Amino acid sequence: MTTRALAPRRSGNRIAGGIGIGVLIVAAVFILGPLLWTVSTSLRTPASAFTNPPQWLPLHADFSNYAEVFRQIPIGRFFLNSTIVTLLIVVGQTITCTLSGYAFAMIRFPGRTAIFGAFLATMMVPIQTIIVPVFVIVKMLGIADSLASLIIPALGSAFGTFLMRQYFMQMPTELGEAARIDGASRFQVFFLIYARMATPAVATLAILNFSGFWAEFYRPLIFLSSQDQFTLPLGLVGLQGNLGTGSISVVLAGVVLSTVPSILLFIFAQRYFIEGVTAGSSR
Repeated sequence: MTTRALAPRRSGNRIAGGIGIGVLIVAAVFILGPLLWTVSTSLRTPASAFTNPPQWLPLHADFSNYAEVFRQIPIGRFFLNSTIVTLLIVVGQTITCTLSGYAFAMIRFPGRTAIFGAFLATMMVPIQTIIVPVFVIVKMLGIADSLASLIIPALGSAFGTFLMRQYFMQMPTELGEAARIDGASRFQVFFLIYARMATPAVATLAILNFSGFWAEFYRPLIFLSSQDQFTLPLGLVGLQGNLGTGSISVVLAGVVLSTVPSILLFIFAQRYFIEGVTAGSSR
């Protein structure tokens, strides 16, 4: 094909690439706009929180709203509770989902397909329909109104099992078979070979779980009643006051503080997250 014939194709690729970049820029503006407004409003005085027309950048940044968050609620206690709950759930789901995903992908046993189908079926059930039975079980176990009521029911995940299974299914079975011939046990094959190869998927699962459970509000609202057990999203409700008369600037300052851990986690682990999400796209 001549250079003259390739020119229209290259021009078309450039136009398509430019359109794609433009769409991504517009999408980024819509996504980052609310975040920018949240940070901007958290740096304003309550009197200037609602200006017309809106000001995206505060003329005089006021950091006293952040100090007011610590004065109004025990945010340190809420932060500690959220950290304990989230980290234990992330560790628990990483272990259980990695093991179950490996079993469904690499081990043949009777009823494997039917059991995995039952796992997937639970993903279609909204949490609102099972929250009452779960609460009854938690009450019977004597762990209601405690951090354990949030941790124990969330140690397994159908989505995490599905994610890890799909990742393990892309790995060559010959590696495990060769290791078994050399005398390695099934657990050695898993821990020494496949678990190390699954690091991007494990990191992706951990990041998704951290972001989801760190910001979780519904289950803490149902299971917790004592303020000293509140997690951060539930504790931030106290910034609104008993009658919802709190300053919006103070509330958004608390929201900004609560999002910092998730943002930092993604910044430092985004390489593993992108590898895990895009795994298999070129296969």
